[in-house]
Amino acid sequence: MSVTVHNRPQFGADNSWAAHYRASILLGIPLIGAQLAQLAINTTDVILVGKLGTTHLAAIVLATQVYFTVFIFGSGFTNAVVPLAAQAQGRGDTVSVRRSVRMGMWVAILYSILTAPVLWLVEPILVAAGQQPAVAALASEYLHIAQWAMFPSLLFMVLRAFLSGLERASVILYVTIFTLILNAFLCYLLIYGRWGLPALGIEGAAIAALMVSALSFIITAWYIQRVPELHSYNLFVRFWKPDWPVFFEVVALGAPIALTILAETGLFMAASLLMGRLGTTELAAHGIAMQFASLAFMIPVGLSQVAAVRVGLSAGRHDLEGIKRAAITILTLGAGCSVVGSLIFALYPRELATLYLDTGRPDAAEVLAYVGPLIILAGVFQLTDGMQAIASGLLRGLKDTKIPMLLALISYWPIGFVFAWVFAFPLGFGGIGVWIGFVVGLLAAAIFLNYRFYRIYRALKARTLSI
Repeated sequence: MSVTVHNRPQFGADNSWAAHYRASILLGIPLIGAQLAQLAINTTDVILVGKLGTTHLAAIVLATQVYFTVFIFGSGFTNAVVPLAAQAQGRGDTVSVRRSVRMGMWVAILYSILTAPVLWLVEPILVAAGQQPAVAALASEYLHIAQWAMFPSLLFMVLRAFLSGLERASVILYVTIFTLILNAFLCYLLIYGRWGLPALGIEGAAIAALMVSALSFIITAWYIQRVPELHSYNLFVRFWKPDWPVFFEVVALGAPIALTILAETGLFMAASLLMGRLGTTELAAHGIAMQFASLAFMIPVGLSQVAAVRVGLSAGRHDLEGIKRAAITILTLGAGCSVVGSLIFALYPRELATLYLDTGRPDAAEVLAYVGPLIILAGVFQLTDGMQAIASGLLRGLKDTKIPMLLALISYWPIGFVFAWVFAFPLGFGGIGVWIGFVVGLLAAAIFLNYRFYRIYRALKARTLSI
């Protein structure tokens, strides 16, 4: 990682605190909103399929987490486009913006091709991991259809990175809200068989997911082509022409990001497998608590993207003061949001859990009794989860991804997973012990990554003062 900085901002940057908070909020609202709307699409699937029974709920939880794990690894490469485009935009280099976005789409397509067999063969993998055969079979039915959504979903993420790097993210929110509404409508029709359509159950949810993913990419690409300021970047002109230096730059920067994200989501997937070993009720309760934890996590995820953009733009302008103020601004916004979310989870765990359960079913009471403490723990760890996510974004804005990857791997697995397993099984805390492991691992990541950013900033400041 190498960033050259100067004492004074260039290109007319406004480094007042008011300007930083205003810019971060204006960019953060659509990015956070888009994250929440995207999660709501998955949440809709879980809610509607979960009404079919505990086995279906467990299956959709597993299926969406498997898909999300594969998708989120690929999104690491698309996230690499954010600092590349932001730094290029910060220094006024539109050609480099276009090159990074175009090769980001190449990487997204190649990744989708390579991962298709994994999703197709997921049933024996889940059975070998100790999941119940009936649950694994239903999850496989979903993924055999949903796997094709990987292509448009990742391409949409690249275009999203492009728009974010230019601080023009509003359309992302509008597109995602539209597809959220459409997905809910399609799921209702296809899962339950309304308006004369066959009741497809879990497969209906997968068909809806594929349709809205494709539509998201098509609408966003159309928007870019129609807006003169964006069309001038010529993203799709000679799309087939390779640009290998930039292609490998996207891969080199994106691979550590992908591994960092996978380390965390893999921890959550492993936790689901641990919960599955405890029983179907425990897995269903865990799935409900994870939905709320994921919902709260969308705010720091959106802010981490803001961090990468704002720090990247300042780094592109060689603006040390801008880097510092961007970091402080986004960290304080993230901490405030996390505290509010934690209080909501702690005060209303039972009320939140009933949103995912048909309380009239005989198996609902047992799940409801188990899930309450898990939701409270989800509120406890979201503060540390948010701080480590934002720190990752700050480091990505400086194109620093390799050391953060190592720090994340250490935090999530040798620390987080080991604590989760020890508390759950040898110490006998069960599902609560798994979630205690979450807290410990994410706390370690928050400390390591924020300290890493602080050390880099101090080094940049010392280098500037010595010039």
